[in-house]
Amino acid sequence: MAMTQEQFDVLVGGLEGFAGKQPGSYKLRVGLLAALGYAYIFLILAGLIGLLSLLVLIMLLSHSFNVYTIKFAILLLIPTFIILRSLWVTFPPPIGLPLTRQEAPRLFALVDELTSKLQAPKFHHILLTNELNAAVMQRPRLGLFGWQQNYLIVGLPLMQALSQSQFRAVLAHEFGHLSGNHSRFAGWIYRVRKTQEQIWQRLHQSGQHGSSVLFDRFFNWYIPFFSAYSFVLARINEYEADRCAAELAGSKNAAEALINIQLKVKLLESEFWPSVEKQVYQQIEPPATIFTNMSAALANSLPLESANRLVEQALKLKTNNSDTHPCLRDRLYALGYLTNKGQELPLPAPVKISAAQELLGDTLNKLNAYFDRTWQQEMSTHWRQKYAYIQEVQKKLEALETKAQTQALSPEEAWERAGWTVEIKGESAAIPLLREVLITEPDRSEASYTLGSILLRQNDPDGINYIEEAMKKDPEYVLEGCDLIYYFLMQQEKVEEAKAYQKRSEAHYNLILLAQQERSNLSEKDKFIHHNLPQATVDRLRQQLSGYPQIKEVYLVRKDLKYFPEKPFYILGVKQQIPWYRLHISDRDGEIMNKLVSEIEYPNLTSVILLNDHNGYNKPFEKKMAKIEKACIYRR
Repeated sequence: MAMTQEQFDVLVGGLEGFAGKQPGSYKLRVGLLAALGYAYIFLILAGLIGLLSLLVLIMLLSHSFNVYTIKFAILLLIPTFIILRSLWVTFPPPIGLPLTRQEAPRLFALVDELTSKLQAPKFHHILLTNELNAAVMQRPRLGLFGWQQNYLIVGLPLMQALSQSQFRAVLAHEFGHLSGNHSRFAGWIYRVRKTQEQIWQRLHQSGQHGSSVLFDRFFNWYIPFFSAYSFVLARINEYEADRCAAELAGSKNAAEALINIQLKVKLLESEFWPSVEKQVYQQIEPPATIFTNMSAALANSLPLESANRLVEQALKLKTNNSDTHPCLRDRLYALGYLTNKGQELPLPAPVKISAAQELLGDTLNKLNAYFDRTWQQEMSTHWRQKYAYIQEVQKKLEALETKAQTQALSPEEAWERAGWTVEIKGESAAIPLLREVLITEPDRSEASYTLGSILLRQNDPDGINYIEEAMKKDPEYVLEGCDLIYYFLMQQEKVEEAKAYQKRSEAHYNLILLAQQERSNLSEKDKFIHHNLPQATVDRLRQQLSGYPQIKEVYLVRKDLKYFPEKPFYILGVKQQIPWYRLHISDRDGEIMNKLVSEIEYPNLTSVILLNDHNGYNKPFEKKMAKIEKACIYRR
């Protein structure tokens, strides 16, 4: 049974206390757990190779090569091959614009200085990206066995948002992840986890259920348990990396970098990108100088009131187990920038000269032009499509608004008007229209969810009631709805109420997994009932089936479901017309199945099976379907 989020939280909390009191013993346990994972994998691998070798030896000595022996050998070969292939952990190289020492000598000098002081490994590549972020990556060229290729990934917007001192702190934090023995240990733990994930995925993707049986019980216990241990290690490393930033750039610069990143991200999200998106309403081509304009925007600051409110909201968030990074408040306390709960947090001074200007010099304009050009090329097709869509929607919205002045709109027209108003005029303008829709159609779940999410984004707690209504009417909204309410309540510091929605989301997710499992296979124990579809739908399906001369009979039934029975699961049982003089082979089964799956339009979720398949596995279903009244919808 999988570990629940509550169990994971309890385990992580206990491990954090243990790691704080006995760090050496904690890391020893993490290492032993990682070794246990490898030991189990290699034990299974050794057992499979041993059995395979023994089987080959027996066949050679007995000179017997019957079909069952060969099948058993293949059964052993499949998991052996999967494990061997999965042990070669692959990491694709990161994407970015490679920088040379000649292009950015000051940046390379800063990198050299910090790596030397932190005794971090040298970087083989420095890549520039268009994101407000920075990261380091070690790519093992020999997979599980290491031989790292080190990458520094730097976002140009990050360099434009921070001063050189603040950017120095960010780099020191990232290099801190690679400094000293703890980085090699953390990297090894990371590769262990990746190996296990690849084996797990490849076993299940292979469709060889016998292979996954070798690992299911162990990994169902081991992976969540090891994830909790490695999660705590990753969070400890974040605090250690912050200490590296404080030592090499000063606590003040490290703290102000954290705050400034929060503010600049919000600046781009709330002002810059919305202003860019509005341009699609007037111009058919995307802007040509997007990153040049972003550089100028990042030089500005949010209004003082907005900045203070944003920082206040960020400080309300608490560290949780959805992310290995601690919350802003905890990181500022650890840096000594905050010393007591009631302390007023000073905002960083405006950045007069950015790190990009100081470290990239004359190359900055060329780099901005490169990202301008690549962004415009990547966005051109999508932008033109969005422009055409907006023009069409504007005309339809104007027509509905004109009609609404003289006559009542139909329920569907009222909903379309509200939805298009959100897109064209903004969320605030759509609120009264959504309320009107819900007056005439209180059961329209998408309107309840849309209105609720808008209200929560405007910090109106009444949005919770609307999302609750949507979740009650349609389970499809439960996961997203619980997440929206959870984050809203966390911002309001209503932690216990928020946790209740987190648990509800987790419980619903487990139900979804059970429902998927219930719909993923058919068994002789399953109960089938009448399809209960409209006659028009059945007639349309019958008409499509009539175009296949190789079909003799077709049955349509519905599986009696335990989980989400309101979401029906149909089974279409097809009986082939097979002349007595033709061989019944699997290739012919596959050919007709491909046609039926790809060429016919089915109602909702439908599984197609051949009742007289070549191996006879589905024959029992024909008897069960034939007993259901009006299940046979087509007979040639």
